[in-house]
Amino acid sequence: MTDPLTTELLDVALEAARRAGELLRDGRPADLGVAATKTSPIDVVTEMDLAAEKLITDFLAERRPDDGVLGEEGASTEGSSGVRWVIDPIDGTVNYLYGLPSWAVSIAAERDGETVVGVVTAPMRRETYHAVLGGGAYLGVPGREREEPRERLRCRPAPALDQALVGTGFGYRTERRVGQAEVVRALLPTVRDIRRGGSAAIDLCDVACGRLDGYYERGLNPWDFAAGALIAREAGALTGGRPGIPASGELTVAAPPGLFEPLQRLLDELGAWHD
Repeated sequence: MTDPLTTELLDVALEAARRAGELLRDGRPADLGVAATKTSPIDVVTEMDLAAEKLITDFLAERRPDDGVLGEEGASTEGSSGVRWVIDPIDGTVNYLYGLPSWAVSIAAERDGETVVGVVTAPMRRETYHAVLGGGAYLGVPGREREEPRERLRCRPAPALDQALVGTGFGYRTERRVGQAEVVRALLPTVRDIRRGGSAAIDLCDVACGRLDGYYERGLNPWDFAAGALIAREAGALTGGRPGIPASGELTVAAPPGLFEPLQRLLDELGAWHD
């Protein structure tokens, strides 16, 4: 069941994501280049990251002026309503820079510190995923059934670990990548295969819709996983970090019950939570 506030937050998130997705898809310049770097020379920001975040934050300020905002590209306001928006204007910036299709707009709404709404739109897939806490996860946009039929998402039944297709991602600092390569070296022989798509938000949604059995990554920020993790959970997956610890920048794991536990234990043993 959803209350009027949650319904409003979902509507706002869907519209903000739609507008940003259209800007990014249709407005990408042919000569797109790097506008800035962050943690390393290969951790990049483009002018379109900045433009999309401004579009989203301007829209939120118009529709929900008392809410807080946390955005990847620097947007940060406290707010006074108890609601905070967690925004990644382009999750998968390197993919976007290179013209690869696996990038997304990720928008989550937190209420009193708990994520209650998540929206991930992947324009090049022509797909929008959304979830409301306790209300399930869906592919498609409510009210637009003719253009995009709404489908309830369910993660795959848990396979044995050695039959699991697992997604992951890598950081941009050399010392972290060395450690992550060692984890992959040890993990790969124990699973069906590993995929690296380049967008944490899409990977989490792929767990939700059964395109991946599981997913893990070290080094994510709240804007990387807030929306996607809610979508995965509402589709039946479990999410977390090290055993007994919530998902965080230390480690994020998502998989259905029965696979989540052995995958989480193995990643903990392999040291996937530290550099």
